[in-house]
Amino acid sequence: MIELQKLDFDKMNGLLPAAVMDVSSGQLLMIGFMNREALAKTIETGLVTFFSRTKNRLWTKGETSGNILTVREIKTDCDSDSLLIYTEPKGNVCHTGSYSCFGEEKKENDFITTLQNIIKDRKIKMPENSYTTSLFKSGIARISQKVGEEAVETVIASMKNDRNEIIEEASDLVYHLLVLLAQHEIDFKEIKENLAKRHAK
Repeated sequence: MIELQKLDFDKMNGLLPAAVMDVSSGQLLMIGFMNREALAKTIETGLVTFFSRTKNRLWTKGETSGNILTVREIKTDCDSDSLLIYTEPKGNVCHTGSYSCFGEEKKENDFITTLQNIIKDRKIKMPENSYTTSLFKSGIARISQKVGEEAVETVIASMKNDRNEIIEEASDLVYHLLVLLAQHEIDFKEIKENLAKRHAK
């Protein structure tokens, strides 16, 4: 979590520019400004809140339209004078009805990233009656065991040459592997980057 006291609000007279990204597609959605109060409210509520320079007040994105921006991660730049906010948008972001304020269409993203973000969210919020929550509560040993079990079941399905069963078991394996990575705070992109490095060699 970012530390408010370390941010430099002085360069822009109490404001920080905040770039808002779609966590699932990696696309830039909009840019707004935050003062200390707006950032504090964003952190407290988990919803992106700006300081509106025209209305001279705090403004939570989607407070009228319902198209809220749920915060997934907040980062600062090297000078601590601007913000990068990864969000899960509900509906289109721009007041014109467009997906982003830059006129871009949303890029289709692989579901692995979406699933990973859901799993990360479960780990933070730990909602009741969630299988993912029960896995996190059970600890690393049980999660690791489940990965092993699903790997074996995938192998068995392969030996039976049952295409549909292979798909089902492989899906279970990938899901539990993502839970394992989340438990160790490893992003799947690190796996992809490592594979790319191996390929480059």
